[in-house]
Amino acid sequence: MPEPVKTRRYDATTRRRRAEATRRRILRAAAALFAEHGYAGTAVSQVARRARVSVDTVYASVGRKPQLLLAVHDAVLGGGEPVPAEQRDYVRAVREAVGARAKIAVYAEALGRLLPGTVPIAEALRVAGQTDADCRAVRAGLDERRARNMRLFAADLRATGELRDDLTDDDVAELVWSMNSPEYYLLVTGRGATPEEYAGRVADVWTRTLLR
Repeated sequence: MPEPVKTRRYDATTRRRRAEATRRRILRAAAALFAEHGYAGTAVSQVARRARVSVDTVYASVGRKPQLLLAVHDAVLGGGEPVPAEQRDYVRAVREAVGARAKIAVYAEALGRLLPGTVPIAEALRVAGQTDADCRAVRAGLDERRARNMRLFAADLRATGELRDDLTDDDVAELVWSMNSPEYYLLVTGRGATPEEYAGRVADVWTRTLLR
């Protein structure tokens, strides 16, 4: 009677770790190439070559070029990894801060630190979207996602009991959304303000405008 054939046990954890390492390598390569050559000057094949993977692996791990740029954007926000908003360090810090003023200060400081890295990416998507429908859709989705997150921020501020009673959460979210936008950041810094000065300005406006 023949012996039963031995099969190698499927190690899902090892395979997942390898996939995550490959994804991180792809994102590092993409970030470097976008910084060196811009969005239009970077081809997915270049990203694959620098990351030492195939083009198909780039597509399977991250997506096509618009999704690749978005993933690089989210990796900046996530401190190196594109993680959901609620898992980002600065989001946790905002939620842990006690009182509306402290929450606003923590969030504004994070914007001054992170926007110099994310705004050029968002702008690249906006410019590319003038001729590329996929980029236009990704940028629109980024704006809408930011709007949803600002509604969560507004609710967090509301829970402190310090917001003005005549403002709805949508009012609060709309003001914050407009002032943490790439467009507003570029307007302010384009006039010579530093990222830190931008952060101080938005914290001051939000505190004076939104709180009792």
